[in-house]
Amino acid sequence: MAAERESTRERPVGATAAGRPRAGRLDQPRPPRRRLLPEWDPDAFGRLSERIARFLGTGRFIVWMTVVIIVWVLWNVAAPRHLRFDEYPFIFLTLALSLQASYAAPLILLAQNRQDDRDRVNLEQDRKQNERSIADTEYLTREIAALRMGLGEVATRDWMRSELQDLVKELEERTVDGHRRHGVFPADHPRARDMDDR
Repeated sequence: MAAERESTRERPVGATAAGRPRAGRLDQPRPPRRRLLPEWDPDAFGRLSERIARFLGTGRFIVWMTVVIIVWVLWNVAAPRHLRFDEYPFIFLTLALSLQASYAAPLILLAQNRQDDRDRVNLEQDRKQNERSIADTEYLTREIAALRMGLGEVATRDWMRSELQDLVKELEERTVDGHRRHGVFPADHPRARDMDDR
């Protein structure tokens, strides 16, 4: 009975019960796998596709393609029979143009997708910039309103001038009233001149 208990304790339990060896240590990264397909940089491929799409959309490409087709047709019509490589229905020319079109269409679509991604990022940046500009404008508007309210309580130059003129008039009136009470008049006052004449 004791031997049976010991044998059950020695048996592995769980994931290792199947007897599979572990793939590696968990504290170390796995070695890179070999890939059957070649790897390429998607950005480099996208840049190449954009260059090709830009060239396909120029007048230079259309002129060169037209020249090649005219030379191709003239060669296969006017050249001696043993030098012709594509006879009248021009099947090889049709195949070449179809092949060129079948590669040009996906390259153009890839270039358009990349341009759409760039436009989307630019629009997002423009939207954020507009939001910041609106927030700045609202902040400046609030600050200007606060300054206007504050300036309503601040003395302006014209107000100060009018207050000073009122004070000067009041002082002059007090001085004249004081002189009348005491019988003393300033030198330029008419009554003072009359008293001097006497």
